[in-house]
Amino acid sequence: MEKILIIEDDKVIREELSKLLINNGYKTCLTTEFIDIGKEIERFQPDLILLDIVLPATDGYEVINKIKKVTLKPVIFVTSRNKVEEELKSLKVGGYDFITKPYNKELLLLKIRKCLDDVNPKNHKELVVNGVSLDLHLSKIKYQDKEIELTRNEFLLMYYLFLNAPNPLSKDKLLEYLWNDKFYLDENILIVNINRLRNKLKDIGLEDFIKTVRKVGYRL
Repeated sequence: MEKILIIEDDKVIREELSKLLINNGYKTCLTTEFIDIGKEIERFQPDLILLDIVLPATDGYEVINKIKKVTLKPVIFVTSRNKVEEELKSLKVGGYDFITKPYNKELLLLKIRKCLDDVNPKNHKELVVNGVSLDLHLSKIKYQDKEIELTRNEFLLMYYLFLNAPNPLSKDKLLEYLWNDKFYLDENILIVNINRLRNKLKDIGLEDFIKTVRKVGYRL
């Protein structure tokens, strides 16, 4: 079930919006923490964020900048402002879409569904980062005119790194993604897999594609 985070200061609107989404098959997360939103994103791990522009002590444009530092999940602005300038600014700062209040429920649900479908990697054949392609169907890395085949674990490693690029993933998260139980695995297992993958990538001219982030983990 896809999870949507609602960032809205009006309690009535927040709860009505949540009810609408739940009735249409989504899981919702509600927050009144608008300043330290990064921690809320980490806590809820939403698939999509609905963000109001007018918020106490801040605004949606400042909030989306903080969101972009911790996740690449899409943001749809939901606001009472209906000027063209506001819509343009919302898209320029990284919003996926924009809808005004009072919103048409069918239109909002349509925009949400379209957004989630567009960003779902299952609906795409490949992911691309810095000119490097990860073929999701053939489990291959392609760069310029060269390619390499990946084992299951190598593919999963690259898949999660591609999905989160350019943000880093911690070693704990990678272990959890790959083997579902980070507590019974040695970190050396991850290091061995990363080194093996790096050696493969060198064969097609990718010397420093997987970067080590000191005291954190890895990123592309």
